[in-house]
Amino acid sequence: MGKIGLLPQILIAFVIAIIAGVIFGPSIEVVQPLGDLFLRLIQFIIVPLVASSLIVGVASTGSMKTLGRIGGKTIGYYIGTTLIAVTIGLTAGLLFSPGSGVDISNPGEVPEATETGSVADIFLNIIPTNPLESLSTGNILQIIFFSLFLGIGITIVGKKADPVYHFFDGLAEIMYKITWIIMKLIPIGIFGLLAPIIGQYGLSVLLPLIKLISVVALACIVHAFVTYSIAVKTLGKMNPFQFFKGIAPASLVAFSTQSSSGTLPVTIKCTEDNLGVSKKISSFVLPLGATINMDGTSLYLSVATLFTAQAFGVELSFGQMLMVVLIATLGSIGTAGVPGAGLVMLVLVLTAVNLPLEAIALIAGVDRFMDMFRTATNITGDAAGALIIGKSEESAIKHDPNSEAS
Repeated sequence: MGKIGLLPQILIAFVIAIIAGVIFGPSIEVVQPLGDLFLRLIQFIIVPLVASSLIVGVASTGSMKTLGRIGGKTIGYYIGTTLIAVTIGLTAGLLFSPGSGVDISNPGEVPEATETGSVADIFLNIIPTNPLESLSTGNILQIIFFSLFLGIGITIVGKKADPVYHFFDGLAEIMYKITWIIMKLIPIGIFGLLAPIIGQYGLSVLLPLIKLISVVALACIVHAFVTYSIAVKTLGKMNPFQFFKGIAPASLVAFSTQSSSGTLPVTIKCTEDNLGVSKKISSFVLPLGATINMDGTSLYLSVATLFTAQAFGVELSFGQMLMVVLIATLGSIGTAGVPGAGLVMLVLVLTAVNLPLEAIALIAGVDRFMDMFRTATNITGDAAGALIIGKSEESAIKHDPNSEAS
C-alpha cells in the first residue's frame, strides 16, 4: 500500500472496478470472491465489535443522568434528520415524477410480502427472548438492545461490575485492532464488489429506470450536502468541507458495500481519527446509528412509493402522504443495515398505502444502484450525529462542573 492514503486507494480501486466491469462484462464476476472475502471479514467482526463497543460506550458514561442526556440527544437527532429526509424524498418525487412514462405491463415475478410484519412487530422484535441466540444469528437490533441494557446494568451496579466492564473494554480494544487489519483490504474488497455489478448490469438495464435512480441520487446528495452541512456547521462547529473530507473513506466503503453495519468499523475510525470525536461518544452513537438512523433508506422509500403511484396512475391523498412519512420514518428504524434491506421495507410502505406490489419486481432490478447512494447517506448522517452530540457534550461539561470528562 506504500505511503498512499486510504482515500486515494479507495478511489483508485473504484475507477479500476468500473473500467474492468465495462471492458470484461459479466466475465468479470471471477473477481467476486475478493468482494465476498472482504464482506465475510466485515461480517466476522460486526457482532463482537458492536456489542463490546456499545456496552463500553454506555457504561463509560458514568451515570444514568449522562446516559439519558446522550441517549436523548442521539434519538432526537436521528428522528429529526429522518423526517427531513422523508420530506426531501417526497418533494423530489413530486417535482420530477420518476414514475411517469414507465412501462410496467410485464414486471415479472413479484416478491412475497408476507414477512415484513407490522410497525408494532418491528418494535417488539427488537427485544430478544434469548440474547445468546441473537448474538449467534447476528440480529443487530436485538444485540443493540441487549448491549444497551448490559451497559446500563454495569452503570447501575457500579464498582462491583468493574471486572465485567474491563472485560468488554479489553474486547473492544482487541476488535479495534482486528478492524484496523481488515481495513487494509478495503481497496481489494471494493474492486471485488463493484466490478461484477458493473459487468452484470452495464448501462442497458439502467436506461428505463435512469430517472428513478437519478431522483434518488439527487435527493440523497441534497440531503447530505444541505441538511448535514447546516447541522455540522451550526451544531457541530465544523467546516462542512472538513467534515465531508474526513468521512469520505467511510462514505465510499458504504457506497460499495451497501451495508451500514458492514461499514461501521470504517465509520468509527474516520469519526474518531478525522473528526476528533471521542471514543466515549462514537462507541455509543455510531453502533446505534448504523441500525436506527436510515435517512437514505427513508428518503428512498418516499421516492419509490411515489414512483409506484405514478407508474400505476394512482393519485395519493394527503392522508396517504402522511402515512408514507410515518411508515418510512418508523420503518427505517427496523431496516437491517445490510444490502437490499430497504427493498423489503418498501413492501411494508406500499402495503400501508394500498399500492400494487408488482412495481417492486421492476425496482429490484436497479435497487443495488440506489442502495449505494442511500447507504452512503446513512453512514454520513451517523458521523454527523456523532460529531454534533460530541460537541454538545463538550459544551455540557463546560457548563456543569459535576459532569465527567469525555
